[in-house]
Formats: sequence, C-alpha cells, structure tokens
Amino acid sequence: MKIISYNVNGIRAASRKSFVAWLSDNNPDIVCLQELKAKTDQFEVKEFEDLGYHCLWNSAERKGYSGVALLSKKKPQFSKFGIGIEDFDIEGRLIRADIGSLTQISVYIPSGSMGELRQDFKMNFLDAFYEFVRNLKKERPNIIISGDYNICHEAIDIHDPIRNANSSGFLPEEREWFTDFLQLGLIDSFRHFNKDTIKYSWWSYRARAREKNLGWRLDYNIISEGLLSKVKNVEILNDAFHSDHCPVVIELDI
Repeated sequence: MKIISYNVNGIRAASRKSFVAWLSDNNPDIVCLQELKAKTDQFEVKEFEDLGYHCLWNSAERKGYSGVALLSKKKPQFSKFGIGIEDFDIEGRLIRADIGSLTQISVYIPSGSMGELRQDFKMNFLDAFYEFVRNLKKERPNIIISGDYNICHEAIDIHDPIRNANSSGFLPEEREWFTDFLQLGLIDSFRHFNKDTIKYSWWSYRARAREKNLGWRLDYNIISEGLLSKVKNVEILNDAFHSDHCPVVIELDI
C-alpha cells in the first residue's frame, strides 16, 4: 500500500502544473491532500474519479481557503469530516476514512504565522486534535495520520533553527506538543528511518528558498507503533514542483 500526502497549495493551481498526470504516474493507493483552496464545483473532480479513486472532499466554508481531501482506491467503509468542533470544522481541516483495519486521516493543522489570534487558534486546534486522536486510537489502533502539521519537530527539520526559534512552526510549545503527541504511541515514519537526513517538505516562495534548500519539514506520515513492522519505504519527493510543498510518501506491506 502506497500513501502520498501533499499540500498542493491550491488544487486548481496544481492541476495547471500537470498534477493529475503526475498522480496517475505515481499511482498511490491513498492520497491525502491539504490546502485545496476550492470547493468541488471549482475543479474537475471527475479527473480523480477517472483514476479509480473514491474521493472524499472537505472544503472550507470560506472560498479559496484551506480544505482537505482523501482519495482511496478501495472504498472506505466509514468516513468522518472534522473533529466535531464547529470553529475548526468550518475550515475543512480533517477527514477520517476507515479502510479495512486501517484508519487513514488527512489533516491540515492551522498556521499561526498571521499573528497572535491565529497562533492561539492553532494551539487550541492542537489540543483538540490530540484528544481526537487519543480517543480514536482506543477504537481504531491502526492509524496513519498524514498531512501538513505546520510544525518542525526537531532542529534537523528546519534550515535555521536558531534564527527561527521564535517563529510560528518552531515555537517551543509547538515542538513540546509534537513530542507529547508521539507519546500516544505514534511514530514519525520519515525520521524513524532517517535519523540524520536533512530533507525538507516546504520552502518559501521568497528569496529563491527552494533553490537554496532553505526549507522546513512540515509534512508527515505519522503511524501507530503497531504498523512500524509493515513499513517498506518512506520518502520525501523533492522533485515534485506543483506547490511550495512537496509530497511525503509511505509504503506499507498491508
């Protein structure tokens, strides 16, 4: 089973850069998308259905903002949109799908970079998301939580940890939350298999940051500890250029 998570920073913009053809070539079993920035009447949903995907779309109420998707070759027997808190759910930030014994989540954690109010919103979301996953894990132990977490967990995950020490996305309280989150019995799949590898999944559009590889690792495939023995491969696909992010991949023998 091959799973790709990708913040496309606008599904319409990504599609104009041959994203659908790229997806067809890579042929993952599950696709988790973040930051759709569109409702389903604003892009060609059928293009994804024609690739054989059962498609779940959760767009934000606000136009041109946020939104997540979860596409799967196998039809989920259960799906859920959001975490059950309206203030968060109107922004289209989560989809859960149960596919056999596996529960797949596509999540787009808020950014706090727009100021104090949004940083507070982010921290409140993180607390609610922690409880959502903690409770879900009791019912569905085999979980993969894929998406844009908008947090660099460790110094190795950001190009300049000293200058960014007070930047949203690398704040001490965010990193502490991430550590506590993993202690729920979860594993950062890429870092587990790449202890010392410096690789990023997001770069600013400014100052040729991607060309200089001045990036942040914000995108993760987080898995339950019980799935670790089934992992065959993990990757960050730095050669995909449909967005300011790039895709993160996990393959499991399931």
